[in-house]
Amino acid sequence: MSTIPTPSFSRRRALTGLATALALSPWPVVRAAPASFPQPGRTLRIVLGLAAGGASDAQARFVANRLPDVLGIPVIVENRPGASFILATEEVIRAAPDGYTLMYAPSSVVAQNPQTLAQVRYDPFKDLTPISLGARGPLVLTAHSSLPVHTVQELVAYVRAHPGTVSYASFGAGTSSHIYGEAFCRQAGLDAVHVPYKGGADAARDVLAGRVQFYFDAAPNAIQNSATGKVRMLAVAAPKRSPLLPDVPTMGEQGITGVDMPSWLGFYGPAGMPPAVVDTLSAALAKVLSQPETRAFFRQGAYEAEASSPRELAALTRSTYDAWGGIIRQLGLAVQR
Repeated sequence: MSTIPTPSFSRRRALTGLATALALSPWPVVRAAPASFPQPGRTLRIVLGLAAGGASDAQARFVANRLPDVLGIPVIVENRPGASFILATEEVIRAAPDGYTLMYAPSSVVAQNPQTLAQVRYDPFKDLTPISLGARGPLVLTAHSSLPVHTVQELVAYVRAHPGTVSYASFGAGTSSHIYGEAFCRQAGLDAVHVPYKGGADAARDVLAGRVQFYFDAAPNAIQNSATGKVRMLAVAAPKRSPLLPDVPTMGEQGITGVDMPSWLGFYGPAGMPPAVVDTLSAALAKVLSQPETRAFFRQGAYEAEASSPRELAALTRSTYDAWGGIIRQLGLAVQR
């Protein structure tokens, strides 16, 4: 007498047979389409590697407050300061590439840090997905008002007259402010002491107090600090004058070449993001960044709000990385790995 298989055994045998047939089939298996983006109930995070209260934080929050009107989901900013943006970058890289975790970062994160900081373990081209440019704005050479200088050439003359006694600040070894300071000293033949800090706030505080004498600072901070009368803005480190600082000449106008790299900030996500999600986010950011109120807010801090396509940001990342690489190698600041 034959035994009738139990239903559970039959189902297992049937599923096994189906799996075998699919594996041997010459036709591709059609998988379920991913869920649409954005999904109601999800929250988008914009991670920032700086403390709350700075210019970049204000920009990120301004955009985050307006993205929900475009995407239809909540958007928050999470501050993850420390280690020259490395902690924030690594958090984004580890995040699921589903579009709900982005990073708003200055160009130094992708163009300078990987070439100057030994603790950087990420590859800006393999581990991140470019989404959109966010803003452009120059660094500004500032000097403490106790120095009898009002131009770059006067600062050069003063430092030459006091070799080894004048110091300049940076918001970290290997950061843009350090590289600008080193390039300036090399170009002008100056013997000045580099004093690195853990961030821009610490550096600016000592410059305001006169403990260090000059500093390449972010434009919003330079404007704010110069309003106190304790520091003077001597030059912008950019190829041309900023329309928001028309009375401040460039370094090149004052005889110092090679210190004119533009600075910018961009939005990135983790590697492996679906193209449709990238395009949706890029379009949403473009809509917010093009709004007159966004442009007006960014201009208050001497930045120009500017969006881009993902491809354009990828090309800008590569060109900026290569350009800084040449300067870093020339100055001997490249990390030996």
